Amino acid sequence: MASTTELAAMRQAIILSSFGLGTASPNPPVGCVILDRHGATVGAGYHQRKGRPHAEANALTAAGAAAHGGTAVVTLEPCNHVGVTPACRQELINAGIARVVISVIDPTSQGDGGAAVLAAHGVDVETGVIPDETLTVLGPWLAATRRRRPHLTWAYAAHGDNNRETTERLIADLRSQADLVLTDETVNEGIPGGHAPEHFALPNASTADLREWLSTCYTSGTRTILAVGAHHADLLHDNLNDVDDIVVATGTPLTGGRVPTSGIALPGFKIVDTSSHGTSIVVRLRRSDPAARQ
Repeated sequence: MASTTELAAMRQAIILSSFGLGTASPNPPVGCVILDRHGATVGAGYHQRKGRPHAEANALTAAGAAAHGGTAVVTLEPCNHVGVTPACRQELINAGIARVVISVIDPTSQGDGGAAVLAAHGVDVETGVIPDETLTVLGPWLAATRRRRPHLTWAYAAHGDNNRETTERLIADLRSQADLVLTDETVNEGIPGGHAPEHFALPNASTADLREWLSTCYTSGTRTILAVGAHHADLLHDNLNDVDDIVVATGTPLTGGRVPTSGIALPGFKIVDTSSHGTSIVVRLRRSDPAARQ
């Protein structure tokens, strides 16, 4: 069972992994923390984008010789194949890591998987450590990989009089976590120039057939998309099964503290978070039936 120190390290790794949102795709956003043989943190890293070192390699570089005999705490199972970068499981073995604590198993692992190979080399491996927390960052990438189409978030203002101001705020808050941002008829990177250009391409903005367009985006390297504004309402309402999250900004509270609910009561979605943004209240909804997201 993971120790208190390892749990704290995993939460640090989860936070680190979020720095890869909006740039790591088509690779997953992953974080890693290295503990020495006494349990002290000696290295940490995350995966920025495809073609650059993975989280484990960055953490091992930071740890140096102190990694020998220590523990690697990583949000996603270390990869087991040589691609643009070396296999992470081999990097851990070469560094003399004695134990690897993993949150989520990688569904794209080749062969027996990195965890199995590590165990076969005498490394103590523990899996399934606080996966629900890890999925707050990794969940959209995993869903996109399983379905072969990106995780889609739709953000809009529920009332036209504050639509422009609120839309701008939503873009600023959400775009840095998305690979693509769809506004009006334009498509741009959430973080301009954030992805490796040899592994990522912008699709055109045609969304006449949403499912086909999402598939094209996935093939081009996209794993997360943010659609902003009410101008997508007809298309997305007709294809709600392809929408994963909805972020709605309401107007100011009405008399008695009541909040306008028009545009929030959407079938198949449940409220998972609310927050105050200036004079608006922002409500995040998520598809309540996971089977509908397959």
